[in-house]
Amino acid sequence: MAVISPPAVPAAPAAAPRLQGSLGPVAIVFMVVAAASPLTVIGGGAPLGIALGNGAGFPALFLPVAAVLLLFAVGFMAMTRVVERPGAFYTYIGEGLGRHLGTGAAWLAVLCYTSIQLGVLAYLGALLARTGAAVGLPAVPWWVWTLVVVGAVGVLGYRRIDVSSKVLGVLLVCEILVVVAITSVAVLGGGADGLALDSFTPATALSGSPGVGLLFAIAAYIGFEATAIYRDEARDPDRTIPRATYGALLGVTGFYAVGIWGIVVAWGPQEVVRVALSDPSMLLQATAGLTLGAAGPVVVDVLIMTSMLACVLSFHNVLARYLHSMSGAGLLPAPLEDVHPRHASPHRASVVQSLTAAVLTLLFAACGLDPVLEAFTWFSGVGTLAVVLLMLGTSIAALAYFARHREQAAELGRWRSAIAPALGAIGLAALGVVLAANFPMLVGDVGPDGAPAFGVLSTVLVGLCLAAVLVGTVQSLVLRRPAALDAAAPAAVLTTPTLIGETDV
Repeated sequence: MAVISPPAVPAAPAAAPRLQGSLGPVAIVFMVVAAASPLTVIGGGAPLGIALGNGAGFPALFLPVAAVLLLFAVGFMAMTRVVERPGAFYTYIGEGLGRHLGTGAAWLAVLCYTSIQLGVLAYLGALLARTGAAVGLPAVPWWVWTLVVVGAVGVLGYRRIDVSSKVLGVLLVCEILVVVAITSVAVLGGGADGLALDSFTPATALSGSPGVGLLFAIAAYIGFEATAIYRDEARDPDRTIPRATYGALLGVTGFYAVGIWGIVVAWGPQEVVRVALSDPSMLLQATAGLTLGAAGPVVVDVLIMTSMLACVLSFHNVLARYLHSMSGAGLLPAPLEDVHPRHASPHRASVVQSLTAAVLTLLFAACGLDPVLEAFTWFSGVGTLAVVLLMLGTSIAALAYFARHREQAAELGRWRSAIAPALGAIGLAALGVVLAANFPMLVGDVGPDGAPAFGVLSTVLVGLCLAAVLVGTVQSLVLRRPAALDAAAPAAVLTTPTLIGETDV
């Protein structure tokens, strides 16, 4: 296979070593799959997809979403080959569409991951408060527990990345094992109504409200694309990053589709809808009790909380590296580019990220937001919309970049440089339209007649995405030259003291 070289650039001045490491594809997969919080998806998003969406056909929706994301990933990975810098979305959009939109994309990415992290933090705080009260601990508000989690995650994020990857790996394995156990018992037991694959037939998949179900299916994938942010810490990045990306995408697709189908089999296509409607938050626990006995719900409760912890930890790592990379691009204060001399982590960016999460959590509490129905639901919607817009922008940027760099496009071939990115852009645009049309339902915004409709809440939350892009664009216009977002800039502009990840999984 031909090795794609980036465009010739002027020699860079002497600088400190770049981020480095030896993270293997499995270690990176663990971190980005943990960011998707798979057990939280199956225990939280899937019941809502079943109850409000297309019922027993919900598992089938992961297949078209995965197909679109695979097309996106082809162009995404092509850009990682020719743009050998971290930063992921904003770096590639900057290369393809110019530094103004690239800077806007940087702030949109920060909004995306911050929104998801804040929502999960709030949800986890509520679960910990409920569990603590159940076991006799003093009753404290949810936000106190959330601040405890922010502190614990901050300690891990401050340290070396290999510590974080090991924690994420252990938690992820536990999540997988419990879902495999539930599915295996349901299938080996023959299921409540047999082992029919009705969930994957067009008639069942398109029943009910598939557009609503699609919202929850799209949200389940947030985080898989973060593989590129670890480029400088990966072993042999031209091989490791694509393998990690495709592995994460295919792995979570199979896990979601089969795991949720196992829940449908355990109850039967009709009964599973009734159980999900009665209490979506307890569907997975109820299924665990049905298949694994009395200990099942307890185990699932614990693992859902650890799944959310893994999610928050992974997003903390991603956000810290975004802030680190944006600092190197001149978009944030220079100290955020610093790397700890002993822990070899982006420690200043990590601390800022922790402080931001703590302050916003206190703001949510001061505003009296419900941690699940408002903080989690609203900001999950914002993050989902933002990530679809970022993926769409990246696909368009890949088309624009390779249209200008025909020699590199020829080396990659038309499939990777043109056809797949174009098809991915079309698919993502369609998903974006569905998401936008159903956004009021996602955040609970209704009109005078009680039906979902755009109102103040939906407008403000959607407006956050537009505001992030606008802020970044204005910043780019004001700054003289944010070099890392300029295609003509030396590749070394993101140089920093060495950050090392030694996980060799």
